[in-house]
Amino acid sequence: MAAGSGSGSGFGSASGEWARYWQYAELPDLDLLRARYVRHTFPRHSHEGYVFGSITRGVEDVGLPDGTVHAGPGVVVMINPEVPHTARAGVPEGWVYATLYPSAQVINDIAADTTRLRGTVGFAETSVVDPESARLIGEVHRAAEEGNALAADSVLRILVARLLSSHGSVLPTRSPRSAGARDAARARAVLESRMAGPPTLEVLAVELGTSPFALLRAFKKQYGMPPHTWLTDARVRRARRLLDAGVAPSVAAAEVGFTDQPHLNRHFTRIVGVPPGAYQRERARTYKTGRDFSPYRSVCARTDNIPRENR
Repeated sequence: MAAGSGSGSGFGSASGEWARYWQYAELPDLDLLRARYVRHTFPRHSHEGYVFGSITRGVEDVGLPDGTVHAGPGVVVMINPEVPHTARAGVPEGWVYATLYPSAQVINDIAADTTRLRGTVGFAETSVVDPESARLIGEVHRAAEEGNALAADSVLRILVARLLSSHGSVLPTRSPRSAGARDAARARAVLESRMAGPPTLEVLAVELGTSPFALLRAFKKQYGMPPHTWLTDARVRRARRLLDAGVAPSVAAAEVGFTDQPHLNRHFTRIVGVPPGAYQRERARTYKTGRDFSPYRSVCARTDNIPRENR
């Protein structure tokens, strides 16, 4: 969810950071993250689905297009799909939080069942003081960790319906009408198709019949980040899909255009919050990172003893 990361590609005991990013098999359209971050910062990135975050200790500073949200206990952060954002600690001791990443399909299905909202739904506020919804986010995590599929699914639906009822809206359709927006969309398509060997900004601008600075401005206006930042985020997204399919991290790194696996490790960890090896292992079995600072009985183990190439 501030460019740079003080923790590199792993989490050490010195900072007291730990994280678990996983997916409960019974709810395949939902990813879950529980973590404590102190030095780690998330660079500008976005998600294909939604983000619901609840801080249990400390403060998280979330950088959004309209400003920075200082989120503490009792606050729920809601981020719509493709909204660029950053995240970092808002206090020296960092923050502990539970986050849900439901797919667009999950949210829109619940909206169709419980509201009169039609189209692509979203949330008008990015943060609200709502201790009850914050508690429900934690309850989804608890039920999933206990293997209680009925409870996890039920509480997730209650949570989303509650947030939609109070803060739901229909997201506007963003069609590239101006020449700059069309150039940005075309540039994005080129970068997606040539991810492993992208052109320079100048070559890309020439191919699109515009100038480098005009393209840079148009792309940032349309997508909230410059082309090179967007490309790194897109590479990590594609790498996640490859890892989900069982592709080895070293192979995934080459296929998405990273120079080598250490480059994938660094960017993946900064954006996703856990190293790619840990992420992939969670798709097959329980993974732990760090001491359990969480309010739940967690399945976390330290990563500082894991060889870097296997993270």
